[in-house]
Amino acid sequence: MYEQVSHALLNDILNRLNEEICEEDLRHFYTRLGANFYAIHSLFFRLYGDRPDFTDQAQRLVETMARQYICRPQILRAIDIERERDFSWFLHQKWIGMALYSEGFAGNLSGVTERLSYFQELGINLIHIMPVLKCPEGRSDGGYAISDFRAIDPRVGTLEDVQQLAEQARRRGILLTLDVVLNHTSNEHEWACRARAGESHYRDYYFTYPNRNVPDMFEQSMPEIFPETAPGNFTWDETMERWVMTVFNDYQWDLNYSNPAVFIEMLDIVLYWANQGADILRLDAVAFLWKKIGSTCQNEREAHLILQLMKDCAQVTAPGVLFIAEAIVAPVEVIKYFGEDAVIAKECEIAYNATFMALLWDAVATKNAKLLNQGIKNLPVKLERATWLNYVRCHDDIGLGFDDRDIDLAGYDPANHRQYLVDYFTGHYAESHARGLPFGQNHRTGDSRISGSLASLVGLEYALETSDDIATQDAISIILLLHAMIMSFGGIPLLYYGDEIGTVNDDAYLRDPHKATDTRWIHRPTIDWEKAARRNQSGTIEYRIFTALKRMIAVRGEISVFADFNNRELIEVENPNLFVFERYNWLSRRDSVLIVANFNRQPHSLNLDEMATWGTIDFSRLTDLYSGGQPDMVNHTLVVPGFSFYWLAEK
Repeated sequence: MYEQVSHALLNDILNRLNEEICEEDLRHFYTRLGANFYAIHSLFFRLYGDRPDFTDQAQRLVETMARQYICRPQILRAIDIERERDFSWFLHQKWIGMALYSEGFAGNLSGVTERLSYFQELGINLIHIMPVLKCPEGRSDGGYAISDFRAIDPRVGTLEDVQQLAEQARRRGILLTLDVVLNHTSNEHEWACRARAGESHYRDYYFTYPNRNVPDMFEQSMPEIFPETAPGNFTWDETMERWVMTVFNDYQWDLNYSNPAVFIEMLDIVLYWANQGADILRLDAVAFLWKKIGSTCQNEREAHLILQLMKDCAQVTAPGVLFIAEAIVAPVEVIKYFGEDAVIAKECEIAYNATFMALLWDAVATKNAKLLNQGIKNLPVKLERATWLNYVRCHDDIGLGFDDRDIDLAGYDPANHRQYLVDYFTGHYAESHARGLPFGQNHRTGDSRISGSLASLVGLEYALETSDDIATQDAISIILLLHAMIMSFGGIPLLYYGDEIGTVNDDAYLRDPHKATDTRWIHRPTIDWEKAARRNQSGTIEYRIFTALKRMIAVRGEISVFADFNNRELIEVENPNLFVFERYNWLSRRDSVLIVANFNRQPHSLNLDEMATWGTIDFSRLTDLYSGGQPDMVNHTLVVPGFSFYWLAEK
């Protein structure tokens, strides 16, 4: 879009570009810069236009993008052009992800490279390597307290190992996802050290105050993220003799994005990792990027402007790279992190579907789909060219952030129901086989979240300890049922390492004093490769889970209506134990697949005659796409076995 003010500034910037930049071939860069600069200028001006150094900062911004474009390898530039042509490429049903810690999965980054064939064997073609950047030992917050944004933690490898992993993954058609922590740094980062030493330039990178006046004003409206382990949102720094904003932990200093120098630094880091071969960048803690007195300092309008600006700038330099928004917030808020355009994701193309995850766990505990059905009704419709990341477990805890109104409409008392879920998954409910642990308990409010591996939360650990064959089968069935839901719902399914072989809780973390107080480490395992080898031994638990998931992934890749084009419709049924929805051809709505899930241990039925178009089908041709066989029917009534699912189509 042409607009005189912004393009006059762009002309001035280009005329003042560093000579070394001007000597490079920047044809694609200039084309994209011209197309995006009106939006870039508008956003940059809204955020920083009142500063006297605005023009100089805009110059730095463009030069940062240009330098990173010059550094971008030719093979990545070619991929950028290919993905620009096929702009909906990531919505295809073929993509299946897995998140993992490189150290826990294979010892280090080079070990992950050596085991790429394992992902291919299962059908995984997107891997998310949990944070690998340099952090202080013992004060790393699981890799999210970065002391050097351009250095790899020597315990997991080197920069060359990342580049080798990216190259080998690319050759195998596997996408690589890396983390960038946007909200904060370690207090041992160079910027923090220089701020502590008295350099005002770097002190302005953070929120620091000589007394409690301003911090106390912030605290009046800011919630505590970890009230038990990190109470409050400010920490006194003895050396600097100032209070520093530390929302997550006392050693993680929050960055001040009201300073354009901070934005430019972090954009440079985002583009740096894009240039190392990352196809997708997971942007951590994006809901916290803007701090404002009198607010919760979460989900502020300016946080969205920052992400829009970062996306526009990245589309100039590395348009083939996607962003994941790590925003575990209410549905009405998380949908905003896709952006406000009617079609195109102008912030992040991908967002975690934490609501769906939590609702699935509610169904596991209650053995019915009442809250699941109610909650999905209120899940906002995403943009057409954006997608969900659907998951059962991840490195983090399970939060119970359901809407109280949904809980009430499902027939439960909100406070009592949340307490039931905590009791159920921590094994304090009489009929529960779950072996989870509480996380983030707030004894003042009674709030709590849940830690634990998938296998332990669904009762497999209990079943193995008691040699209970029925409980073992139930646990395996629930594992497969949950994965069938994330693979058919619409979006990119993200498996968590170890779940594919039924890995139970790992209490080794208790022997590490730096980890012992954080129960999330119980589900961040070290893979036992002897156990993993049993995936090839018929009859073992590992074989039963791995083989079933492998088949599920393969079948999903052949179901075209599982591509994510807002082509899903929830179907309300009278049976509260069933979760039913349809996936259909988004162009014609002619081809469709009916997904039916039973979260109860007992078999339940569904009368297809009462379901509009499904009541007119030829039942002799009705096929379960997953098993390849015909579903169990009594007349025109579908019978769904306990803890099972169907992917039904007329063939």
